[in-house]
Amino acid sequence: MKNSETAQTNWYVITGGPSTGKTTTINMLNDRGFKTTIEHARHYIDTMRVEGQTVEELRSNKREFQLGVLKMQIEQEASLNSDDVVFLDRAIPDALAYYRFLGLEVDEILKKAMSNVNYKKIFILDKLPLVNDYARLESKNDQKQIHNFITEVYESLSFPVIHVPVLPPLERVDFILKSIKDN
Repeated sequence: MKNSETAQTNWYVITGGPSTGKTTTINMLNDRGFKTTIEHARHYIDTMRVEGQTVEELRSNKREFQLGVLKMQIEQEASLNSDDVVFLDRAIPDALAYYRFLGLEVDEILKKAMSNVNYKKIFILDKLPLVNDYARLESKNDQKQIHNFITEVYESLSFPVIHVPVLPPLERVDFILKSIKDN
């Protein structure tokens, strides 16, 4: 789905199913001085909670929730400089995985966004034990299914995919940075 006219980026995607350590990894990369992005599902939930909606209300309209998250992701990626080295906490293709998980029909917004994606490398973090909180409500089965959809989506694209094993957080970051240097 990659558009050949899209400029090459220096963006690395950190992804995986719920509770894989994405945000911990992103925060550690940020602490080491790398430019990073936030995860938009949690940001969308937090933004809507401030406006008075509950997580249950937000998640009850699956399409509206996914579109809200996707629009934030599209806006963020459009604002990044393709020459900057950036680690993204999820990316546009994650939306396609969630659409599949939720049984949603792919709309024109997602089709167009997918046609313009371009990443240097994808890092899929192996699953850790599921820990739920106010924003993460998935079951262990959901975690597995979402992780599998994310893996399928990214492996269907033309970008290099690296599977990051379960390691202590610092070792995961070192594994990712070594994979980048080995380019």
